[in-house]
Amino acid sequence: MVRPLRNAPPSWVRYKPEEIEQLVIKLAREGYSPSMIGIILRDQYGIPDVKQVTGKKILKILKENNLAPEIPEDLLNLMKKAVKIRKHLEIHKKDYHSKRGLIITESKINRLVDYYKRKGILPKDWKYTPEMAKILVEKYSGR
Repeated sequence: MVRPLRNAPPSWVRYKPEEIEQLVIKLAREGYSPSMIGIILRDQYGIPDVKQVTGKKILKILKENNLAPEIPEDLLNLMKKAVKIRKHLEIHKKDYHSKRGLIITESKINRLVDYYKRKGILPKDWKYTPEMAKILVEKYSGR
């Protein structure tokens, strides 16, 4: 799906940029992830794109208010997938298709970690390990 090309906010959005920022902050404090905040704003408040109205992305608003997640959402989702596959492989040791899926998933994780280290989002000494991923997934699964 491709978004329509538009620079100005839609005329039918009745919220001011400050109100939208407060909504983003409120939803983040309730424990929603940045992507979930975008979906809630779109579906419940009729705000199609936060950046068009406020001039800032959701993650930037969260960073300004010290509410940004410690680990990027896409990396955390890949780690959740890897933990689920590992749990599956403990029971089904001969499932070679899932072993391959785990290798591919962990390869994606390592590439993403390298990218986030280069961009300065993760510390230079941050390293992915399956044990650490399991701990992080348990920590953030409550959100």
